[in-house]
Amino acid sequence: MPDIAATRPPLCIWIVSDGKPGHVNQSHGLAEALARAVPTDLHVVPALPAWRAWLALLLKRFPGKALPAPDLIVGAGHATHLTLLAARRARGGRAVVLMKPSLPRGGFDLCIVPRHDRIAENARTRVTEGAINRIRPASQTDPHQGLLLIGGASRHFEWDTDAILVQIKSILARTPDTHWTLTTSRRTPAEFLALLPTAPNLSVAPHTATNRDWLPEQLARCGTVWVTPDSASMVYEALTAGASVGVFDLPVNPASRVGWVIAQLADEKRITRFANWCAHGTLHPNTQPLAEADRCANWILEWLKQKN
Repeated sequence: MPDIAATRPPLCIWIVSDGKPGHVNQSHGLAEALARAVPTDLHVVPALPAWRAWLALLLKRFPGKALPAPDLIVGAGHATHLTLLAARRARGGRAVVLMKPSLPRGGFDLCIVPRHDRIAENARTRVTEGAINRIRPASQTDPHQGLLLIGGASRHFEWDTDAILVQIKSILARTPDTHWTLTTSRRTPAEFLALLPTAPNLSVAPHTATNRDWLPEQLARCGTVWVTPDSASMVYEALTAGASVGVFDLPVNPASRVGWVIAQLADEKRITRFANWCAHGTLHPNTQPLAEADRCANWILEWLKQKN
């Protein structure tokens, strides 16, 4: 007898992209998790300007007639929301929005939102530990390889270059047997790299010298990762890879949702704050790596079965 599942057509996924790397990373993370579970047919379509999206929604017309009709239309970022709805109205399928939408949630078929958005789960909403990402749990990491992920100015924490440099110097001095690789982000102050200390156990890879596969490759081999707290997405990527995660100390904006979730992770002993590491000399082990993309993919596939 033939395998019935194997005879089904691939799950057609449209990713609506606003071109922002963080948002694209989330959408591809979910699509790749779905592809690990079932055959898929993936297409990326650009988000339309707002006026064009409204027009497409009203006229029930959408560019890309040559594309196969979607089963799922996935998007992350406010600029994708109207395009998601316009594509669904014109071509069918189900609209899956990642992160808290700017439009009413009831307008979408599925919502997948990170915990810091503080939205309760219901039949069409799932809450994740951080934003979905493309990282897979590492099969084997090297305890003598570490990663330093440096962000920059944000509304969530008060950036202090001098404070971060002092903390980096302390980590380098107290872990001479670990080779550290440091990378920056687009938000890192321009002068930061020039102020870094030189050390035999430190290599530097500016974000301008990396590609989209660089971080997953590093996380697959590094057993320890330190992250500045403004970079919540990188904290969750490190937790997904299975690394032990330390978080640098910076003054927090009391009203920050990211600050709140960093505090929650510290209270749950998923991460270790720099001050606590200084006091105890160890990081909390990451005994349960996250797998949010796969969890959401399984939920979506079960949801689709119920709807069919």
